[in-house]
Amino acid sequence: MEQLLQQIDIYKTEINGTIANTKDELEAFRIKYLGTKGLVKTIMGEMKNVAAENKKQAGQLLNEFKIFVEDKFDELKNASENGAASIKAQELDLSLPGTADNMGTRHPISIIQNKIVSIFNRLGFSVAEGPEIEDDWHNFTALNMPENHTARDMQDTFYILKNPDWILRTHTSSVQIREMEKGKLPLRIICPGRVFRNETISARAHCFFNQVEGLYIAENVSFADLKQTLYFFVQEMFGADVKVRFRPSYFPFTEPSAEMDISCLICGGKGCNVCKKTGWVEILGCGMVHPKVLENCGIDSNKYTGFAFGMGIERITMLSYQVKDLRLFSENDIRFLNQFIAVT
Repeated sequence: MEQLLQQIDIYKTEINGTIANTKDELEAFRIKYLGTKGLVKTIMGEMKNVAAENKKQAGQLLNEFKIFVEDKFDELKNASENGAASIKAQELDLSLPGTADNMGTRHPISIIQNKIVSIFNRLGFSVAEGPEIEDDWHNFTALNMPENHTARDMQDTFYILKNPDWILRTHTSSVQIREMEKGKLPLRIICPGRVFRNETISARAHCFFNQVEGLYIAENVSFADLKQTLYFFVQEMFGADVKVRFRPSYFPFTEPSAEMDISCLICGGKGCNVCKKTGWVEILGCGMVHPKVLENCGIDSNKYTGFAFGMGIERITMLSYQVKDLRLFSENDIRFLNQFIAVT
């Protein structure tokens, strides 16, 4: 018992003189005294050599020694942390300018989509949305493209299931069908959203992209209404000096159908690689809604007429910012996206 007291006094003197200025020194103290093979564990093992009548006194003594070591470790730990904080505070130069946070911004596709939506909102169009996974009826058949119709070959489709067919929608025209089926007329909507086509990715094409399609159904709607609506859109989107032309085209869900071109914004209509030396760039397709489409949705085609149009948002964005590679919009390259921070 006397020998144990002497050992503990020696250890206390040694521990009191310990200094730990670094994390490594603090960890070394913990391992040496409080670790699984440390001094406290070792000296606790001396209990087996203590006489039975002294075990109670020895146990109390060893427990006090353990608390002493733990308190010393906490003292060293606090001193070390306070010292590091003090050094860090001394190194801080409050006269230096602060670190600026990186500003976020909308994606260029979102910027242009919002602008398109805003323009048509002023003409009374409301926004309608629908599912990206679509059935054959809403994506093809109701749009006057029954099974084996050659027009289906115009769109390379991602099929999820066959028989029945479930697909990734190839256009947002499926949203127009869903809205017409509700039977709430007159109907004036635009349908922005992402669409999917099984195409080879290149500077001018991608397997997914964004569209905005428009639809107006009411009594006595004419092709002249369609033209004036799109004239207004082009002037608001690109400016009053941009020229417009319509070319006859074919879409199974409109009749008559047309494609609309604008004078090239890059060369001013003089001819360049972007417009293929023609001075014109096609931006959307349009036409009068086919009577068969109206009937498929339960609408009386003798009473109601309507027009529809659709455009790729990437194409409009490329023209607006003179971006020549479609892939830049989906690569998330910060160097590219940072150019749009100042854009409102």
